[in-house]
Amino acid sequence: MSDSRRKKPPLVAEKRFGKATAKKTATKRTTKAAPKKTARKRRAAPKRPAKKRNPIVAFFLGIIGWIWRVIWAFTWRIGLVVGLVVGMAVGYVYLQLPDVDELLDGRARGSVTLLDREDKVFAWRGDQFGGAVTAETVSEHLKNAVVATEDRRFYWHFGVSPRGVASAVRINLKEGRGPLSGHGGSTITQQTAKLLCLGEPYKAEDWESEAAYVQDCRQGSLWRKVKEAVYAMAMETKYTKNEILSVYLNRAYMGGGAYGAEAATQRYFGKPAANATPAEAAMLAGLLTKPSSLAPTANLSRSQDRAATVLRLMNEQGYLTDEETARWQANPATLSVAAEENAGGYYADWVMSTGPEFFTRNTTEDVILKTTFDGRIQQAAEDGLAWVFENKVREGSKAQAAIVVMSADGAVRAMVGGRQTKVSGAFNRAVQAKRQTGSAFKPFVYATALDLGGHYDDRVVDEPYCQTIPGSGEWCPKNYTGKYYGDVTLTFALMNSLNIPAVKVSEKAGRENVRTVANMFGIESDLAAGPALALGASESSLLEMAGAYAGILNGGSSVTPYGLVELRLMGDKEPLMGTGGGIGERVISDAAARELVWMMEKVVSEGTGGRAKIDGWQVAGKTGTTQAARDAWFIGFTNEYVAGVWMGYDDNTPLTGVTGGGLPAEIWRETMARVHEGIEPRPLPAFVPKPQAPKARAGQRRQQNGLEGVVNGILKDIFGGR
Repeated sequence: MSDSRRKKPPLVAEKRFGKATAKKTATKRTTKAAPKKTARKRRAAPKRPAKKRNPIVAFFLGIIGWIWRVIWAFTWRIGLVVGLVVGMAVGYVYLQLPDVDELLDGRARGSVTLLDREDKVFAWRGDQFGGAVTAETVSEHLKNAVVATEDRRFYWHFGVSPRGVASAVRINLKEGRGPLSGHGGSTITQQTAKLLCLGEPYKAEDWESEAAYVQDCRQGSLWRKVKEAVYAMAMETKYTKNEILSVYLNRAYMGGGAYGAEAATQRYFGKPAANATPAEAAMLAGLLTKPSSLAPTANLSRSQDRAATVLRLMNEQGYLTDEETARWQANPATLSVAAEENAGGYYADWVMSTGPEFFTRNTTEDVILKTTFDGRIQQAAEDGLAWVFENKVREGSKAQAAIVVMSADGAVRAMVGGRQTKVSGAFNRAVQAKRQTGSAFKPFVYATALDLGGHYDDRVVDEPYCQTIPGSGEWCPKNYTGKYYGDVTLTFALMNSLNIPAVKVSEKAGRENVRTVANMFGIESDLAAGPALALGASESSLLEMAGAYAGILNGGSSVTPYGLVELRLMGDKEPLMGTGGGIGERVISDAAARELVWMMEKVVSEGTGGRAKIDGWQVAGKTGTTQAARDAWFIGFTNEYVAGVWMGYDDNTPLTGVTGGGLPAEIWRETMARVHEGIEPRPLPAFVPKPQAPKARAGQRRQQNGLEGVVNGILKDIFGGR
């Protein structure tokens, strides 16, 4: 409490002027500062009347407000219920999820790896699964490329990206599709959930096939999307981001039959996923959107273009500098040698078809097939074919060709089933096409005659010739040239591919004998029953024909063409089966085979096969052209290899100006010249005829009579004679 009786301190003015003076001065100032005013009341502003709201507007505003309050009341309650349900669903799935280690290795069994004659991988068939990898063990570039391409917000969302879904719906509607058709807006976590089929394992008893199961797992219905989102959120709760990415990297399909990053990196680049360069990583990540069509084995340039886009995305998201991006875009990834060879899979397709189905086409085991394949010879065949079509065939031609190269024992070294060599699963004209053989069949006619005691210099008359065939009338074969050459040797007839002598020799030897010899040499197709058999009226495959010629080269024994050397399960050392072909039983004598080889050498050195000559090498072979030139063949051999070439149209359209001695012989030469590079030439296993005195003609022989004749007769009886 203040004490009013306490003495107040003097003011400053009082100190300076004294108390009385200061009070007087203050009074004057106050009086002067307040001028006199006339007191006057201000009039209050008139009150405005309240504005009345339009009752109709008020009514509708009230209804809208009421509806909004109802909607809001329902919305937050429904949202709460949905949130509780989703939370319970996520919790339930969370409890069902296994440890991440059980999900990493998603390998199914059923792959086939093919090795060449030197035990190097040259092809794969079936689904390939590499070893399990993690986000920490793969190349950092690969991890970054996948995130940049598939889910740039992967490390920040909770399994579902509302922004990504909204963007995908907008794009789909803009492009005229349904909201859930096309772009899905799925995160990497959602894609992983789909790869795991939402945790539903495949059970054979519940599905028509595994393909149906997979198709069901990939469906994009609204209900499936909801379940997928729940599963993804449960995964985000259970696993770390890197664990989810690891599962994805192990299970994603990356084209070419490769599942997972390790299998794909090995499949395309021949290296582990840990060593992938930025260019290789970008190519792999680019496959994830359309793995089949973007696979580098299907279209390398398209895959490289897609990789360039991925590199740009990596740059935009800070994973690569501008300099690094420019460098790797200028030096795109390329396929390994094995991957390139696998792209031309005619040979691999054929070998797969020759093995037991349960260990090849429908195997449930990982299988290793060792084969007779030779990559150098395969490349020679592909290059030889390409060279002839680029330089000798008119541009735009739809004509096709096929090539088979094998050893004398039937070991197939290379196979080209058509002009498009970098394919797999395509129609193989070397094996699947059955075409008339034409004159390429004639060596088996002469083989029969020689084995029955004939010789290369036996004579036959080339002249007009007709036969009456029951049910068909008169049949009169003609030579290709339209000329007749009179009395000729078997060698002359073969090397000039004369038709009438071939028919006569066949009829003399016996058609059934000719059919038997051809069958035993490996021509298993139904052979014509009439005299046209000798002219190649029957159909056969190029592989069969090349195998039959291999029998001539090896001295007259049958040959079963083969490519499979041994089959074993991956991880096993002992094979389950061995070679399925090779040399079989003898068909004609070695002497007959050697004479036939000599006659066929004359076809190339002096006859219709002149374009097949290879400098420094002896070549034997035979041309073949069918009626109306629908098929043209050249099949021949050196001491080292047998090769067959077929050319024609798939729809049987006649070739224009093409015979077996033309383009097929040139394809043969271009192929075999490359095959024999660096090999020391060796002569053919043919007999060498000894010079013989000319045989006296019957009309010129002198009749021996009298004493001279009697003496000679006695001497023959005593010493014998021939």
